[in-house]
Order: sequence, then structure tokens, then C-alpha cells
Amino acid sequence: MTKAHKPITTRRWTEQRWLLDNIIRSVGIDWDQPRTISYNSPCGPEANADFAGIRERVKKYADISPAFETAARRRETKARAADDAGELVTARNSYFYAAILFAASQWPHDENSDKNISLNAAKRECYSRYARHADHHVEAAWIPFQGKALPGWLHLPPGYTSGKLPAVWSIPGMDGFKEANVALYGDRWLTRGIAVLALEGPGQYESAVNGISVSVPNWIEAANAVMDWMVVRPELDPQRIAVTGNSFGSFFGTLAAANEPRFRACAVSATCLEPTCHTIFEEASPTFKRRFMYMSGYTDEQQFNEFCKTLTWEGHAEHIRVPYLCVAGEADELSPIEHAERLMATLQCPKQLVVYQDSRHSVGNVPSANLGPHPQTLVADWMQARLNAKAFASERWYVESSGRVVKTAY
Repeated sequence: MTKAHKPITTRRWTEQRWLLDNIIRSVGIDWDQPRTISYNSPCGPEANADFAGIRERVKKYADISPAFETAARRRETKARAADDAGELVTARNSYFYAAILFAASQWPHDENSDKNISLNAAKRECYSRYARHADHHVEAAWIPFQGKALPGWLHLPPGYTSGKLPAVWSIPGMDGFKEANVALYGDRWLTRGIAVLALEGPGQYESAVNGISVSVPNWIEAANAVMDWMVVRPELDPQRIAVTGNSFGSFFGTLAAANEPRFRACAVSATCLEPTCHTIFEEASPTFKRRFMYMSGYTDEQQFNEFCKTLTWEGHAEHIRVPYLCVAGEADELSPIEHAERLMATLQCPKQLVVYQDSRHSVGNVPSANLGPHPQTLVADWMQARLNAKAFASERWYVESSGRVVKTAY
């Protein structure tokens, strides 16, 4: 393996770099996925103007990090002024926004450069300040791993004082980060009385900054390490801990559930379940492959292509015995739906597949998701029921554009 201290280059990145800038100029920063929507969502409406300004400013790839960083520093200044004035609710909101914006500004940096490391430090500082003023308990969580530590934040529901809580390990996607996995207000897990460990596994965001690379063996080891940490927390019920993952987190969450039997349920959405990941790395935006090369520690494309052959749930998913939910878009452009269907056919456990008509990879923003069951709400309600040991039928749901749900038994 070639460690990522050299510049990462790929054929498609080199050949299509000019085209990428033209696409961004034409359709904006959300050319490959609704990233500003996903970053804005946990912040709430007050941050709308921040993200609208970023969308207006970004005209090419090189604009992305500076645009987010400028907005982040403006929010950090507001937060510190409010903090000094004793306006603690205002301060915590802006600290949260600043942390999200600093994290977003890290995304184009596919190396552990001084800039990436400094942005990571600014993100942690702002999120730590948010945690001090949050309306619920938030603490830094460091999971020992291979002589280093996996970075996370543990959130307990508002008003918690004692007792054993159900909990989820929430895994972000390739371009996601732990700070955005729990909403500033009205979080779907916390409002249901479920504690959240928002943690980046091997190769994800701050784990990559800390030199921990993604691989199937590393994720299996990480699943065991995370569970070992969670079961001894006095606030958490070791019999009611589950795992959930979005986008590439769907693959990582599946590996975790397959290799750590103490998880009681697994829910995944916006799937990345194609073995070897050909579509996302060779047919989608060239940024995806470049990003994952950084996550896995490769700079040589041919070596990385060989590594990709190891990225599969095959030989693992067969071992899952706990309830499993998969929420997917019918028209997923990053991981074609047939791969989710094949995984579901392989599973030998209680299972449910929910497919949204016309939806692309990021499940939502289509009539089926607007008129039918809301995808994120469906996942949270399903998980709450599983952690309360409620039975369910193994079914495939197809949510039509009218909102009607067609159910077929497995």
C-alpha cells in the first residue's frame, strides 16, 4: 500500500477536471449529490442564508473549501461574541453551524495537509464549545483502536438523568461526518429517547486525519471495539444497542452487524452495496474515487483498483441474524438497486427493504418520499420498534410516486 503522503492522481480526475469545473459552473456545488442540503438539514432554518451564500459563491471546484471556511469563520466570530455577552443559546447555535461549515470545508482536501489539519482543529474547537452549551449531554468519545483512537461524540437525550438507554452507533457516508449526524434541534433519535454515538470509523473524516485507513478487516475490528466501548457505558443498555449507516455507511454498517453479534439491529439507507464499487468509482463523479483513495491510504490508482476487489459484503452478510432494514432509491446512480436486492435475498434474518420510486442515491426530494413514508422518520420508527423487541414481517415495500406502499412478503 502506498500511503497518502503523495498527491493522489487518477485517470478520470486528470482527464475530466476541466469538465468538473464546467459542470459546477452550470449546476452548482450540489452537482453530484445534495451536499448543502444534507449539511443544512441538521442546522435548521437559521443557517439557510449561510448555505445560500455558499451556493452562490462556488463557481468551480477550487471555490468549495474557501467558501465554506469563510462562512465558518464568520459564524465562529458571531458565536464568540454571543458567548462573551452571555447569550448562550445564540452562542451554541452559531458554534454548531461553524463546526458543520468547518467540516464541510475539509471535504475537498484529500490529503493530511496543514490546511486540512487546521480546519479539523477549528471544527473540533467549535463543536466542543457547542457541546458545553447544548440542550443535552454531549461528550467527546475516543474509541481505542490499533494504538490510536476512533473519534466520536456521544449524545444522550435531553432530560436524561439516570437509567439504561437504548442506543445507536450512527455511521456517516463517504462525504459525511459525525458532527452532522445529530441535529441541533429535534433530532430523530434523541427525541425518541435513543442515545447516539456519532462516530467515524476507519478512513472516515477525522479517522483519516488521524492516520486510520479504511479496509474490511479494519471495519470488522472497529465494530468489535465500538461495541466493547458502548456496553460498559453506564448510561447505555448493552441489550439494546444497534447500528445505522447512510450511503457508504450502509456498507460499513452491514459489515459491523455481520461481524459483531451484540448489535441488536441494523438499519441502512442510501445504499453503497455494490461489491467492488465499480459504479461509484468509475461512472460517477471522479471526486468519489479520489476521496476513497485518501480514506484507504492509496495514491497509486492501480493498487487501489486491486484493493477495491476486497470491498464486498459477500461472505459477511450471510452471518447477520438480527433485524435488518434497507432504504434505497429505485434510480440510485451510485449503487444500482439490484445490488441491494441481491443483498436482501442473501440475508438469513428478519428483513425489510423499502424502495422509493424515482429516487436517486440520496433518498428523498421525489414524490414517493414526499407523499409516502418519510425516509428518515421511517428508519427511526423502525429502529425504535426493534430496540423495544417488537416483531415485524419480512417484506419488500415499494413506495410509489403517489405515496402508496405496495408490500410483498419475502
